[in-house]
Parts: sequence; C-alpha cells; structure tokens
Amino acid sequence: MAAPELDPTTSAPPRPPSRTSPRVDGYADLRSYAPIGDTRTVALVALDGSVDWWPIPDLDSRPPFAGILDATNGGRLELAPVEPFTTVRRYLPGTNVLETTHTTASGVVRVTDALNTGVSGRLPWAELARRVEGLEGRVEVRWAVAPGTCLNDASPWARETVHGTVLRVDGVTMAVRLLGEGEVEETDRAIRGTLTTAPGSRHLVGVVASSGEPLHLSAPEDVDAGLDRTVADWERWSGQFTADGGEWSEAVQRSALVLKMLIHGPSGSVAAAATTSLPESLQGGKNWDYRFAWVRDAAYTLKALFRFGLREETHAATSWLLRTIDRQGRQMQVFYRLDGELPQPHAFPEAPGWRGIGPVVTGNGAARQLQLGVFGDLFDTVRLYVDHGHVLNTDTGHLLAEMADLACDVWRRRDAGMWELEREEHYTSSKLGCWQALRCAVHLAEAGQIPGDPTRWAREAERIRAWVEEHCWSPERRSYVWFPGSDDLDASVLLHAGSGFDTGERMSATIDALRAELGSGPLLHRYSGAQEEEGAFLACSFWTVSALHLVGRTAEARALMAELVPLANDVGVLAEMIDPADGAFLGNLPQGLSHLALIGAALDLEEEPGAGGGAG
Repeated sequence: MAAPELDPTTSAPPRPPSRTSPRVDGYADLRSYAPIGDTRTVALVALDGSVDWWPIPDLDSRPPFAGILDATNGGRLELAPVEPFTTVRRYLPGTNVLETTHTTASGVVRVTDALNTGVSGRLPWAELARRVEGLEGRVEVRWAVAPGTCLNDASPWARETVHGTVLRVDGVTMAVRLLGEGEVEETDRAIRGTLTTAPGSRHLVGVVASSGEPLHLSAPEDVDAGLDRTVADWERWSGQFTADGGEWSEAVQRSALVLKMLIHGPSGSVAAAATTSLPESLQGGKNWDYRFAWVRDAAYTLKALFRFGLREETHAATSWLLRTIDRQGRQMQVFYRLDGELPQPHAFPEAPGWRGIGPVVTGNGAARQLQLGVFGDLFDTVRLYVDHGHVLNTDTGHLLAEMADLACDVWRRRDAGMWELEREEHYTSSKLGCWQALRCAVHLAEAGQIPGDPTRWAREAERIRAWVEEHCWSPERRSYVWFPGSDDLDASVLLHAGSGFDTGERMSATIDALRAELGSGPLLHRYSGAQEEEGAFLACSFWTVSALHLVGRTAEARALMAELVPLANDVGVLAEMIDPADGAFLGNLPQGLSHLALIGAALDLEEEPGAGGGAG
C-alpha cells in the first residue's frame, strides 16, 4: 500500500476547554504535562502553564527546574493568568512547539512555548521561548523564573552584571530575556514579573542558559525570532517522512515527534524517557531513572524510523550503538549513558518525589544485570540497517561475529529478563531474544555482511526453538509461560509474533491467556502479579494489537487499537503506565516505548500479516 505523506499543515481540531485541575500539595496531575524539546533536553509544561521539569544542558543533567519531584525546592518557570481560567492547547501541526490558549472572565491570551533550535541545527546553548499574545480583552499574566536546588544538592543565587541579573545554580548560568512592557521584580534567587495583554499585544518571556561555560545573552528579539525558526525546523523535519497509520496517522505522527525529542542530538543515542522517579505505583517504591539509552529501546526506535524512511537518525543511532558496544566491551550492558559511557552507581537525592511518592533516584540499579534479550535487539537493529541498503564496515562485522558466538553460549544461562527483576530465571522471552539474534546473524552472514561460517548459529537457533517449544509451552495453561516450571505469564512474549518465532495457534492462545489473566479492559499488565504492584503497561497493550494482527485476528486488533489510542492525554502524549481504575498516568513520561508500540501497531495494521512489520 502506498504511504501518503503526513501533512504538517493540518491537525485535528482542538479539544474542548478544560478548567485547569488544581494542584495537589503543589503537584500537577501527570496527565497535564506536554513536552517540548530541542534534541538535547526536554522541558515539561503543565496545563496551568508551569514548566516543572527542565534539565540543563542535557536530558540526563541535574535539573535546575524539577518542581515535578519537589514542589517546595524543585524550581519552576511559571506563566499564567492571574484570575481563574480555562485552557485549550495543542502542538502546532507537525511540530513540538506548544500553543496554549487561556480564557478568563476578562479576555483571552495565547502562549506559545518552544525550546529553540538554531540556524544550522540545535543551539550550542539552551533557549526557552514563551511568547504571550493578547487575543481578546485585557488579561493580567504573572510569570516567574525560579530555579530550584537540583534535587536538594545546590543553592540557586542571583548575581548583578553589567548586562543585567543572571541566575546561577550547580554550574548553570541563566538569564531572562523580555519583550513588551511589564513589571519585573528580582530577588536573590528568582526573577518574577507581571504583564497585561490587549488585543494584538505581544510579549516574550525567554530564558537562555548554559552549563560550565560562558553564557550567550541572546537578544530578546532573537529569542522571539528563534521561536518562528523552531516552528519551521520542526515542520521541515516532520514533512520529510511518510507513514500510513490509517485512521491513526495523526497519533503516529505525534508519536514520531515525541521520539525525535528523545533522540540525543549530540550522540545519536535514544533516551527511554524524559524523566526520573515518576512512580509506577501510588504506594511508592517503584521509581526509576529512565534518562539512559537502553539497547532494547534503541532497537525498537530504529525499527519505527526505518519504516518512516528516515536516514540521518537511523544511521546515527545504529553507529552510536555499535561504537558504544565495541568501546565498552563485548559483554553488552542493558543500557548506557546518552554519551555512550557506562552508567554511574545510582543515588537517592533527598527530595520528596511527585506528590511525596518516593524515592527519587538518579542512575538505575539494573545497569549490571544480564539480560539476554539485548542480543536479539542488537542483531535485529543491524539486520534492519543492512536490509535497508547499507553496508557494515569490517570491524563491525568481526564484532558481530563474536557476539553471535557469545549468544550461542550464554543463552543457556539464567538472566534478569526484560523486566529487570532481581530474580534470575530461564525467562522465555530471553531465550527467544537469543534465537532472534542468531537467525539475524545467519541472515547477515548469508548477505556477506559478517564473516564466518553461520552453520553453528543456525543450528544453535534451532536448539533454542526446540528448547522453548518443549519447556516453555504449557498445555494446561494453553500459553507460553514466563519460564519453565512456572504457571505465571509474561506479556513480553508477544514481541515474538513480530520476530517471526510464532504467529500460529500457540501464540494466538497465548494472547487469550494473557488478556484473561493480565488484562484490565483494553489494557495489559506486564506479568503475573503486576496488577497488585503497578499500573498497566501501555507498550504491552499496543503489542497485543500487533500480535493479534500477526496471528490473523485483525478485526480484534483494530477494535483494541480504537480503545487504546484515546488513552493519550489531550495533546497525544503517553506515559509508561496507566491506572486502569481512573486512567491516571503512572511512570516516567513521555515514555518512548509506549509511543514506539503505538507506531508499530498502527503501521502493522496497514500491512498484510507477514509483510515485514513487527510489534516493536
């Protein structure tokens, strides 16, 4: 089927106005956040106009603005009408620039938010632009730039210079750039002000920042003009690719734009999510830092981007992954820092966490785990790269041959599984990851891309298949089980409809067993017992759509997709999990894996089963 070009000039009509939900103890609802990004970092804008999260200069840097995790000391950039208001917002079509319209009893005001890009790509400093335009009546707007304590590890302070006041914290220097008349108040830790809009009026509240280097003081006019340039940059990017998501094409395009924000421009790596420590459970204890590049997430991202026909991002991410593995050793890590270095030990800053649900954590304790599924992720990535017409260099070919030999041996070991649990077992999906890796290695060898005799790889892959079929299928459960000897189920096995391991009766029966035991309406939990521990995992829910389609149950797949897509927030953004009881977001956001699974499901539904898609 021909893939029509996504039109960046059109978009669904704005959703009905909503009264801004009151904050609970100073914390906004997680559904209220809309991300903006510049391919280096991401800021989260709440429905009430407050930027509650903005690490500087990179996504994995310590955040001067972290009110989402510490309402008292975290820091915020506020901008909202003084009197009560209702809000409608959207992304400008084809962009990651947010347009918010507030309506009060006295008038209407429009705010446009962007992390600005430069003339030739990303800026070498951080630049946040907040344009305020009067539409109707007169509206008094209050704003503030109040950096926080970097998770209670530093104190912000103001310094007078010949060019005005600058704010500093933890090596970050920032300045406020203003256009239009208004009142300004400076303290020793923050800069605040008010402005009043009228029909046709235009103001700007901009922030420029740098870390560990001199600060470029952009002229306010340049910050304002940079917002328009940023709109054009995003429109140009989103207009270059095609994707036929059928009736879900708009959700596919929004998901692609979210993924682009999670690609770290300086390195090409792919962050799993934009935040740390947002709870997967309201009872606490399941808080993680996802501002790292998982091999798994990189593989799924590349699968989506290849299907869009994108070139630069796919090459950069593939090269980053192979360079990093080669430099850091043949024993693959589960994830790496965005710059390709090994993760540092995790720490627990003394911050309360979102709505007091801790702990707050930097780093991730899964760094040293053995996860065999990453072998499949790596080799599937390289297979896609080659199958799209590209060629491996000699050193990469030898590296992959060594990795294939290693997979032949390590598949017999217990590991932590895809879900990074402390309990090591012979997880079914881990074995299937090794099977996938070896089948891809054979394919690459037969294509002349990696050296060696693939006979061993092919035979070992068949041993893995036979082992899984004998030990991991339960006739009593009518399902693949989590690991041999267990009656428990694991939704990650759904990925192996897309890998080609099984699209027959056993996989179809497994889908039914998973939905019966792990399902909550259209949503799916990760594994047996997860319902008592956390929300439903959105990626698993979309994987179900792909798996249903791939086993030939397309009508059911489409019906499920129609229930899942509307679960995004008002601007089409997805978190990691959803509470089935009330639809509340849980976990870090925006979550790349959720958007990747949505893209995979939508594109799969536009192809015939077996046409080369997949659940990623």
